[in-house]
Amino acid sequence: MTITTSKLIRAAGLCAVVAGALFIAVQVKHPPIDVAFVSTTEWKVRQGMKVVMAVLSLAGITGMYLRQVKQTRVLGLLGYVLFAIGYLLMLAIEIVGLVVLPSIADTSPGYVADVVAAATNGKAAGDIGLMGPLSAVNAVTYLLGGFLFGVALFRANVLARWAAALLSAGTVATIAIPLVPQLNFRLFALPIGVAMVGLGYSLWREGRAGTAGPVAPTNAGARHDLAGAK
Repeated sequence: MTITTSKLIRAAGLCAVVAGALFIAVQVKHPPIDVAFVSTTEWKVRQGMKVVMAVLSLAGITGMYLRQVKQTRVLGLLGYVLFAIGYLLMLAIEIVGLVVLPSIADTSPGYVADVVAAATNGKAAGDIGLMGPLSAVNAVTYLLGGFLFGVALFRANVLARWAAALLSAGTVATIAIPLVPQLNFRLFALPIGVAMVGLGYSLWREGRAGTAGPVAPTNAGARHDLAGAK
C-alpha cells in the first residue's frame, strides 16, 4: 500500500469522527461515579472508550493542524500544543482510571473516591499526591487549547467553520459547570463531541478531494543519478 498525504489526512479525519462519536456515546446514561461503580464492568468499558477516544482525538487534531499549518500560523501552533498536551494528560488519567483505580477500590476506597472527585469537580477531601495537580493542568490545557485551536481553525477557513466555532464555544462553556450545578455536567461534552465529528468529516473530505501523492524525484535529482551512473 502506498502511503500518501491525502490518505493520512483522511485517516486523521476518520479518527476525529470516531473520537467525537465516542465522546458523545460515553456520556449517554452515565451513572453517578462512586467507589462502587469503579469496581464494575461498565466502568471498565466506559474507561476503555475514553482511552480510545483520547488516542483518536490526538491523531485527529494532529491531522487538522498539519493540514493547515500555514493558515493557522502561531495561534494554531499554540492552540494545538496546548490541546495535544490536554489530550495526553487526559489519556494518562483515563488509563489510571481503567487500570489502577478498580484494583485498589476495595483496599483504598477513600483514595479512589478523592481521585474521582478531583477528576470530576476538582475537589478532593484527602491527599491524592500528584493526581490533583495533574487533573488541574489537564483541565487548563484542554480548555485553553481547545478554545485557541478552534479560533485558529475558524480564522484559517479551511475546515468547517461552524465546527471550529462550536469547538471554541464548547470548551469555554465547560468553565460554567461550577456555576450551574443543577445541570448535568455531561451535557457540556456534547458540543465538543459534535464539533470533533464535524471537523473530522470536513478533514476527511479535504483528504478525499486532494490529489497529493508520493513524493517523486525531481528532474535535478534524476540528472544527478544519470551523471553518477556514467
